[in-house]
Amino acid sequence: MAFSFVAVSIPTVADKLDKIAKFSRDEWKTLGLRSLNQAIPKGSVLMACAQTVEEIAPLFDYCRWNSQLAELSRQYAANSPLPHVFLGDFLDAAVAGAIAQEFPRADTAAWIQYKHHNENKLGMAKRELFPPRLGSVTDELNSPRFVAWLSQLTGIPNLIADPGLEGGGLHQSSRGGFLNLHTDFSHHHYHKNWRRRVNIILYLNEAWQSAWGGAIEFWDSGMKQCFSKYPPRLNHAVIFNTDDRCFHGFPEPLTCPEKETRKSLAFYYYTVEQDAKAAPRSTNYRARPSDSMAESAMIWLDKTAVDLYSRAKARFGFSDEWASKILGVISRKK
Repeated sequence: MAFSFVAVSIPTVADKLDKIAKFSRDEWKTLGLRSLNQAIPKGSVLMACAQTVEEIAPLFDYCRWNSQLAELSRQYAANSPLPHVFLGDFLDAAVAGAIAQEFPRADTAAWIQYKHHNENKLGMAKRELFPPRLGSVTDELNSPRFVAWLSQLTGIPNLIADPGLEGGGLHQSSRGGFLNLHTDFSHHHYHKNWRRRVNIILYLNEAWQSAWGGAIEFWDSGMKQCFSKYPPRLNHAVIFNTDDRCFHGFPEPLTCPEKETRKSLAFYYYTVEQDAKAAPRSTNYRARPSDSMAESAMIWLDKTAVDLYSRAKARFGFSDEWASKILGVISRKK
């Protein structure tokens, strides 16, 4: 009996990224790879006659992370001063490297200016402006399949993603950038019964040096000390509960070289509260014990202004773009 063999070529991760970038979000939905339905398992290869069919692997390695889920969930609940976990090698190394390389430059006009006394950073929340590979990773981490995994990790049932990326998306800070310690806004500005529950920040900084600063800090609810501190290294992600006790930020101005920036991709997840009784809470900035009385007063005054802006935004439904233009003009005049 004669045997014939068919050569099977396994595409590299870079090959798959190029193919992923060519699909629109609607095409991905048609393929069923962004749903809870079982996708083709990673590592499988299909062959029909002499035709080679490429393997299709999800952008997030569910097989790998599911195998660690029980222990990670235990760590998440036990970590202080709030439930959280810091994960290295969050994505495949080639995927992380590729999206870091295509991260938009800080000098493009699409960025929203978040520049006031309590923060100095740029943001981009419009998914349609994202480069192709960053967009594909964004869709994966907002997919029902990933959100179901996140619910298991955090122990919070019925989480939902925010496809509009309100306040999240791409963030970037140049030399001198900072974000004062704060708790996050409690409810979505445009969906008033969406209660914010979990944050994910994926860092995309190649060769970042600790001396430049930029590590995210977690402080106790009394703002007496920093309990945990994590550097913004490439392909590391921090996942944490967000509530009125979760003070976090990177309050010291960055000292990175002028051509370097602190880059991250942020996702916020919610639960739908049908009978919500708690009043929405704006971002609550707080001073550190080492801050002077004058600095503490400025932090409080700016926080009050942010609260007024946030309430107006929720009531009238306007976006951050017009405020960004005003802040940009003020920044250029300094």
